[in-house]
Amino acid sequence: MAGGRECGPRMQRPWSVYRASTLELSNEMIGLALAGNNQDPDEPVLEFSVACTDLLTPSLDRKPNSFVAVSCTTPPQPFWTKHAQTEIIEGTSNPIFLSSIAFFQESNINQQTQVKLAVYDVKDRSQGTMYMLGSALFPVKELLQEKSHKLELELRSAENQRVGSVAVAAWQMEERTDQRLSISRHPDGINRRTMLPVDESLAESMGVWIKYASLCKDTLLRSVFGGTMSRMYRFPTTDGNHLRVLEQMSESVLSLNVPRQFIKLLLEEDASRVCELEELGELSPCWENLRRQIVSQYQTIILTYQETLSDLNDYRGPSFKASTLKAERKLEFMPTNLHVQRMRVHDELGFEHTYDVVTVGAPAAHCQGFKNSGLRKLIQKFEEAKKHSALSSSQSIVYIPQDVVRAKEIIAHINTLKTQVSYYAERLSRAAKDRSACGLERTLAILADKTRQLVTVCDCKLLASAIQALNAARPEYIASKASPSADSEQVVLRNDQDTLLAKWSGSNSRSSLQVDWHEEEWEKVWVNVDKSLECIIERVDKLLQKDQVPSDSSPGSTQTDLQGGAPRKGDGRAAFWINPGGVSQDSLSLPPPPSSSSSSSSSPLRPSSPSPSSLNARPPSPERDSHGSPGVEEAYPGEWSEALYPLLTTLTECVAMMSDTAKRSMVFLLMQDSAPTIAMDLSLQYRRDVVFCQTLTALICGFIIKLRNRLRDDGFLRQLHTIGLLAQFESLLSTYGEELAMLEDMSVGIMDLRNVTFKVTQATGNSAPDMLPIITGNRDGFNVRIPLPGTMFDVLPREIQSGMLLRVQPVHFNVGINEQQTLAEKFGDTSLQEIINLESLSRLNSYYEQFKEVLPEDCLPRSRSQTCLPELLRFLGQNVHARKNKNVDVLWQAAEICRRLNGVRFTSCKSAKDRTAMSVTLEQCLILQHEHGMAPQVFTQALDCMRSEGCRRENTVKNVGSRKYAFNSLQLKAFPKHYRPPDGTYGKVET
Repeated sequence: MAGGRECGPRMQRPWSVYRASTLELSNEMIGLALAGNNQDPDEPVLEFSVACTDLLTPSLDRKPNSFVAVSCTTPPQPFWTKHAQTEIIEGTSNPIFLSSIAFFQESNINQQTQVKLAVYDVKDRSQGTMYMLGSALFPVKELLQEKSHKLELELRSAENQRVGSVAVAAWQMEERTDQRLSISRHPDGINRRTMLPVDESLAESMGVWIKYASLCKDTLLRSVFGGTMSRMYRFPTTDGNHLRVLEQMSESVLSLNVPRQFIKLLLEEDASRVCELEELGELSPCWENLRRQIVSQYQTIILTYQETLSDLNDYRGPSFKASTLKAERKLEFMPTNLHVQRMRVHDELGFEHTYDVVTVGAPAAHCQGFKNSGLRKLIQKFEEAKKHSALSSSQSIVYIPQDVVRAKEIIAHINTLKTQVSYYAERLSRAAKDRSACGLERTLAILADKTRQLVTVCDCKLLASAIQALNAARPEYIASKASPSADSEQVVLRNDQDTLLAKWSGSNSRSSLQVDWHEEEWEKVWVNVDKSLECIIERVDKLLQKDQVPSDSSPGSTQTDLQGGAPRKGDGRAAFWINPGGVSQDSLSLPPPPSSSSSSSSSPLRPSSPSPSSLNARPPSPERDSHGSPGVEEAYPGEWSEALYPLLTTLTECVAMMSDTAKRSMVFLLMQDSAPTIAMDLSLQYRRDVVFCQTLTALICGFIIKLRNRLRDDGFLRQLHTIGLLAQFESLLSTYGEELAMLEDMSVGIMDLRNVTFKVTQATGNSAPDMLPIITGNRDGFNVRIPLPGTMFDVLPREIQSGMLLRVQPVHFNVGINEQQTLAEKFGDTSLQEIINLESLSRLNSYYEQFKEVLPEDCLPRSRSQTCLPELLRFLGQNVHARKNKNVDVLWQAAEICRRLNGVRFTSCKSAKDRTAMSVTLEQCLILQHEHGMAPQVFTQALDCMRSEGCRRENTVKNVGSRKYAFNSLQLKAFPKHYRPPDGTYGKVET
């Protein structure tokens, strides 16, 4: 997730630009410098490093384990405030500290600010016993006015004895700008420093072209992320230079915003299902009882969602869920401890590189517990229960899974197409009223296409069989067959190779009897839709010919073109025309449409009750208007509108009848399929919703920050809209005890992300709420709209601007590293981890193969690594297949492949606090060494420095109120070496 940039010009130059020569810096210059840089609030207004020499301890035979604590006070403040401290360096009297001391804009320091450096000697890191060796003071003004920006201060003990010295060296903020500008050879300069004027009005648009986007300042990111913590480091490189590293950690308002939106969508979806069940109409007693049971189950789960949504709306806490609250029922849809971890590296060439990782507690249903295992096993148990229920239940139906999926697709297609047909019918009527020949032709073409799509959806054997089954469940059907009472015997429907048979089953079982219903009756319904469309096409053709609209085609081309396509099996049949009066229920053996159907509410014209006399009536002829509109020979302003109105009314009503009948039958099919296991189904779905919501929130955070950072990267944007975004999840869960069930939950939640798409839109305003993502859809597929400010949206490629849906390819690699994983490897089972890693390896290879087929290699970021991507994938495959305990090479290689493939990274453990801290700090140091040449001899010191004084140490405070990782010495013996924190940073705390 790296991105290099050339630093742009600054609106205000920090203090270090104004070097003192023979004159002192003026107070005005110092004040300007300490005010900070308006274009980059992540720049500290003052940064210095410290090093000590000749430290003395009372015990001469022992060298100190020292660190420096920095406090400051600004008059008239009468007390000292601790600002920061360095890492501990052991066993030397001359420590050079890697963590630098940075004052950011919010520090509000000025030239009168006093800084105190207190040097401590730590006798026992595990116990935290220490004493102060000595201290030194200096005012900020003194450091700024010093020509070399360096101070050498004596350390004095409490007894005023000299105990050594401390050196303070301020870093120049403009180094990288100077270097890059000198390379660019700009002509204008003062004392070899190029000065470029910056128009403040261009600041926002210039920010679009900078690859690095500030978490604090950027219009988009600051609306999503907040509470940013920052730490600074200076690490030596192999070539004698140094790396300037800024580490940041931010929480996100999406931790609350996304669950609120998500639960609203679930409520709408489940309420819609209840409405669909209610609209099935009157059913026989046995089916009615079944429907009541299902509706009752849905109403219970809807109440639970409503309570959860109310709790989230009432929540007034921080915008992240602490690890101590992961089992809190009111907050169970919120992800645990969600943060963005950022490392920004400034190298010796003056380039900026940004690496982001989303850290989140393993998405899991902590509130529901793990005694009955996680989602993977629960889904297996549910599928087995469904199979058994089909054989044991007295009232059941067996559908293959493909039929159930197909039924859901048919309902979705019907809802969409019916609305579109109604919309374009209204558009056609408006075009006729305006006598717009061009509009009439164009709209009619779309209307014809949508109508035929709808007819095609409704012309399937599954739908015809379902209509037959619903018809057989009507009270009048049962009565007509002189059925026995529902108390003694019940109806059992079996799906046998797409043919539904109704038979009586009970103690006095009667002979099977074939449902007296034929597919031809259903065909009459959708054939009439076809015929009514043909009438409209013919009428429009006549009107256009009469109007003598200039055209290159022959007079009859409109009808011929619109009627093109493969002949349907209904063509050539006599149409059983359905007038607005309706159709005889007895003739078609179909249930009457419900009086209030949600699916047909979007139709501008609704069918009225059918009348027996309307069946077998002929369709209106284009040459003879049966509704009394004027003939085509007459011409007057309202001719087109009046000629088409009755035909459009008929089409709309026929479409409504066909759509409603088809949708009811599919709802009935789904009701039969879910009935035997509805309680288990909804319980499992609720758990899946909880896990998915947590995973989705993390994904949206990762997508937004990745898109913003790569807004100028044409290769990434092309990859994004061509093969989608790679989302790589790393987890450190053990395959033992509760964490095994958590891993099951998490793996299912990640795989469900394949049903998520993104769409980038232009924001309607510039306020923070206008930049928040908007989620739409249902459990079959969710779409996330990401609003961008106009200046950012304008730089996107045409494909993304036009609303192309952007896909996600999630992969998940897990390696347990704690003492529980040791137990799993010796006495338990690690097969789930192996399965997850093998599945993800296959998807990762597939993603790279897709990339090679359609995209060039220059779409990918550059790397200093000598190992090419195919080799990395081969090494990863070898490690995934190897039977090696705690093989963390899998995680390292998967993370590198993700970065090299422009992917977005996620890291998790149970609470994203302790093991996650070890992982992200290790990843940061590996990147610094492999990509930026950090000296290998300081690798361990840098790693300990980040773990002891970095942002992740503060993450423990945010979660449990203690600056200690929740490990003990015995646990850490089981950890891989690189995942162990330094002494004194861990202890027994609440997790």
